[in-house]
Amino acid sequence: MGQRWRAVGVLAVALFAVNVAARLVIRFGFDGDDIVADRVSLGMFVVIGLILAGVAFVWGGRWPLAQWAGDVAIAIGVALGLTVLVGPLLVGNNPFAGGGSTFFAQIGLYLVATTAGTLLGYLLLTTLGRDHRSQRLQRYAETTAAKPRRVVRR
Repeated sequence: MGQRWRAVGVLAVALFAVNVAARLVIRFGFDGDDIVADRVSLGMFVVIGLILAGVAFVWGGRWPLAQWAGDVAIAIGVALGLTVLVGPLLVGNNPFAGGGSTFFAQIGLYLVATTAGTLLGYLLLTTLGRDHRSQRLQRYAETTAAKPRRVVRR
């Protein structure tokens, strides 16, 4: 059980670290240039989506959807809370400095990127037939086909 929560914590920290890296690049490299800041933010969302696509691909092959989806949702929630509330403080800004619209837009964009990445990874895994359910059905079909029929005498 400890390994499971450790994996969730590592995923949340990795997602937050991507955000912190993007904030630091914007702060120290392109402070005041909104066009470059938007591109770096877009790149951050793409990287977060790709990380979650990889996690969904790997975890979806190992465990049933009901087991790992909750873990990923918890990691996304923790990373989102850290990104929205702690991330701006690390670069010297107030989380609510841009107003409520900026605050909630950031939450919305983060949820769209994480949902799209997770769905992309799981749909690719399912399309390839390597998800947990497909593997179990394949093993069941192989075991039932391997057993000879039993002749019943009456």
